[in-house]
Amino acid sequence: MRSQRPPRHPERRLMNRHMYFLYEAAHSLISPSRAVADSVGLFYRNPLNPLSQTAFGRNMAAACELYERLTRRYGKPAFGLHTTEIEGEVVPVTESIVWEKPFCRLIRFVRGPHPVGIKQSKLLIVAPMSGHYATLLRGTVEAFLPSHQVYITDWSDARMVPVTEGKFDLDDYIDYVIDMLRHLGPDVHVIAVCQPSVPVIAAIARMEAENDPHVPCSMTLMGGPIDTRQSPTEVNKLAEKRGTEWFRRNVIMRVPFPNPGFMREVYPGFLQLSGFMAMNFDRHVEAHAEMFNHLVEGDGDSADKHREFYDEYMAVCDLTAEFYLQTVDTVFVRHLLPKGQMTHHGAPVDLGAIRRTALMTVEGEKDDISGVGQTKATHDLCVNIPKHRQLYHLQPKVGHYGVFNGSRFVRHIVPAMNKFMAEMELSFEKGDAPRTIAVKPAAAAKAVKTPVRRGKGA
Repeated sequence: MRSQRPPRHPERRLMNRHMYFLYEAAHSLISPSRAVADSVGLFYRNPLNPLSQTAFGRNMAAACELYERLTRRYGKPAFGLHTTEIEGEVVPVTESIVWEKPFCRLIRFVRGPHPVGIKQSKLLIVAPMSGHYATLLRGTVEAFLPSHQVYITDWSDARMVPVTEGKFDLDDYIDYVIDMLRHLGPDVHVIAVCQPSVPVIAAIARMEAENDPHVPCSMTLMGGPIDTRQSPTEVNKLAEKRGTEWFRRNVIMRVPFPNPGFMREVYPGFLQLSGFMAMNFDRHVEAHAEMFNHLVEGDGDSADKHREFYDEYMAVCDLTAEFYLQTVDTVFVRHLLPKGQMTHHGAPVDLGAIRRTALMTVEGEKDDISGVGQTKATHDLCVNIPKHRQLYHLQPKVGHYGVFNGSRFVRHIVPAMNKFMAEMELSFEKGDAPRTIAVKPAAAAKAVKTPVRRGKGA
């Protein structure tokens, strides 16, 4: 007997299509209540108000702040990095835009006068375009400021880019990375944090295939989905199970008026945030309950830590539909890169072409976004990078966020990365990095096992 196809729900698809408009309308409708809650909260927090010292007053103030924070729209955070320490001297830090296109700006952290005679290399940090702003990597930038000239990609919120600027897909992302590397020159190291691991290595592969002189000295891929068939996580399984068309039908919407990107097709930030929250819903509920108690008890330090974390976590941006869907299809559904079938504007992305750029990969033992082995697989695919120019680092006791932030990142991962980059830069300058080599075909990548030098914590 033929299996019956499940009934379609056109009304649900219609609702999905207009959900962004409904979200904007709801946000506008509750604005007055949010303003009232903010005013009432200020009234009960005022030290001149006798009620502010009572249990009732503290509960009212805490409830009003919690309501206001849960219903507000969080703006783009600032990096807020004003100083760093070089050779024991505190020097000022300012931000400068050194390259710009409609969907990205390249920020340079310009350090003030510092000890003479210190030569420090350029470091390009490619931030993920996955819903959060580049400020999520504030700790990453801060850790490398004393030792490098740091640049970071500042991806645009798609709803702020007018449709007249055209589309932006995975191929365009790779183009942007290539342009930035050419702008910075060959004496640069590049770090890709999570999602950009795929476009960054694809960009370098295309540059190597064209014998581009501006290839970076080294690349470090951190918790990236190079081969999501290895130790697949729940996120990977969901994408593969649903397929690209499911995401097209259920999460792609048009930007509502009055945003500059009106009518652009996007994966909205508020939907992404709901997905982030759903993964650890109990933890978020508990965190907000704890904040309420901290406010009632007058524990300002703990409340400030909560505010600082959620000001960053709740600030999300839209992704262009074409970029999101192409990434899902290429990386998570069809696994084109590890299969040697990925293309860039029709040209093959052959990781076997990479020979001059050194490779380091970093993974977290408890990563539940990019499972252990997904980034390490890069070593087996880059068959023409000499083994002495490769390094794999597995950091115990850290999850996805801990790969690029936190105390273990600062104590263990950063020193390993600094040492690797310094060694690779020295060999690059001496000419030890191969300039020409008999490149093995991409098809051989799956069969060849490249020896990997293991770092501390591996």
